[in-house]
Amino acid sequence: MAQDIEHKTIAHGERAPACSMVIFGAGGDLTKRLLIPALYNLARTNLLPEKFSLVGVDRLDMSDEDFRAQIDAALRAFANDKHYAQKLDEERWTALLSQITYLSGDFADLETFTRLGAKLDGIDKAQGKSGNVLFYLAVASRFFGPVVDQLGKAGLVTETQDRWRRVVVEKPFGHDVESAKALNAQLRKSLSEQQIYRMDHFLGKETVQNIMMMRFANTIFEPLWNRDHIDHIQITVAETVGVERRAGFYETTGAMRDMVPNHLFQLLALTAMEPPASLSANAVRTEKTKVLTAVHPMNAATDSVRGQYGAGERAGQPLKAYRDEEGVAPASKTETYVAMKLTIDNWRWAGVPFYLRTGKSMALRNSEILIQFKRPPLSLFKDTATEELTPNSLLLKLQPDEGAALSFGAKIPGPAIHIGQVHMDFHYKDYFQNAPSTGYETLIYDCMIGDATLFQRSDAVIAGWEIVQPMLDYWADGDKAPLATYAAGSDGPQEADDLLGKEHRAWKKLV
Repeated sequence: MAQDIEHKTIAHGERAPACSMVIFGAGGDLTKRLLIPALYNLARTNLLPEKFSLVGVDRLDMSDEDFRAQIDAALRAFANDKHYAQKLDEERWTALLSQITYLSGDFADLETFTRLGAKLDGIDKAQGKSGNVLFYLAVASRFFGPVVDQLGKAGLVTETQDRWRRVVVEKPFGHDVESAKALNAQLRKSLSEQQIYRMDHFLGKETVQNIMMMRFANTIFEPLWNRDHIDHIQITVAETVGVERRAGFYETTGAMRDMVPNHLFQLLALTAMEPPASLSANAVRTEKTKVLTAVHPMNAATDSVRGQYGAGERAGQPLKAYRDEEGVAPASKTETYVAMKLTIDNWRWAGVPFYLRTGKSMALRNSEILIQFKRPPLSLFKDTATEELTPNSLLLKLQPDEGAALSFGAKIPGPAIHIGQVHMDFHYKDYFQNAPSTGYETLIYDCMIGDATLFQRSDAVIAGWEIVQPMLDYWADGDKAPLATYAAGSDGPQEADDLLGKEHRAWKKLV
């Protein structure tokens, strides 16, 4: 087992130190659509190392020129995309492109890694670099362990005081508690925990990071952020897309494994965590892990709902049922929707329910966190025309329209006392200029400067799987566990509404 070695820290905003980056799975979609544009944006903003090189590794046999041509086409498509439209900085892109090379080889063959080591040594000698390397596993999860084993055998992840070696592992990190523990044990044979960066691209979004700033940098919120003032919290990650061309992956994964232990639980942890002692990676990650380990064991039968979308419509356009999608089994019981109720056994949150939901082919693409405050007593207004007081709420909007909204009561003009709801609405785009981004820029940069704050630690990964394992076990019995259906283009199944309805609460409408 590798030992942790401390390296010089780089302050945020400074240029990353000289390093090479190796992408395993360089011919895949992730590399072309997200990683290369992210590296270009880092170069454009002078955060990419002055001495930098990229080596793409994949099975397909091609030359450096062939690979550069593919990458060039992908980057130009990114620059022209309506979501990121920007004028390409030809000078910076040409310079970056010249630093990209390719190595073909089989991930199961140690000789591939021996050649990679020789290639990296040659690049370092030519550029006068210190030997820092970031290995990015943009491959299917079944290759995570074997690739790291080969890196270890080839001596490519051995660190010294003056050089670091780091490995980025994309989700999913396991598919249940036991597989996550096994994968972690396999990685730790060659790597120290400090070398492992478990990537959840969702945490690269500015508004997700702003949850901590919203709470801890504003004294108007933090004193209210507890069981005395908050009735419940809703966390929603809704998608309008269906399974599309990912049926092969989705049929063996489902919404629970795909979204809950990573995306949703990271939002839960950021929302519910205690103030960390500092903004250091370990301090923040320790408080997030404490939240997950404090989640009360669930009753899967009463506190969770799984659903699958049937045929429906959106804006008058027909939408397919999940079972009619290409590659999906006609009698598939794979869930495309999950809702659950969680409680946290600590002083701050005792008695406050957290409701989480995520689904595909829903009415609206929307990721948000609703903080629903307690209803004020009516006694002051009992002799007025006001029959009921609407509770205040704070809505943290993560995507697509990033921002926050605070709702509160105000008197409606007129002789009678009626109270209406008004909304203070903040949109990031109105106050700050958002640079074109894939969401990976921050995360890749943090890997290079050695800041692991936005990456999951092994104990948090295991804690997340332990929370959902009772649901996975319950759902594994297809005859016992019900599978709700909901119309594509809707807010989800009725059973999810009933989950809150039995406690006289309701989901915030997506539309």
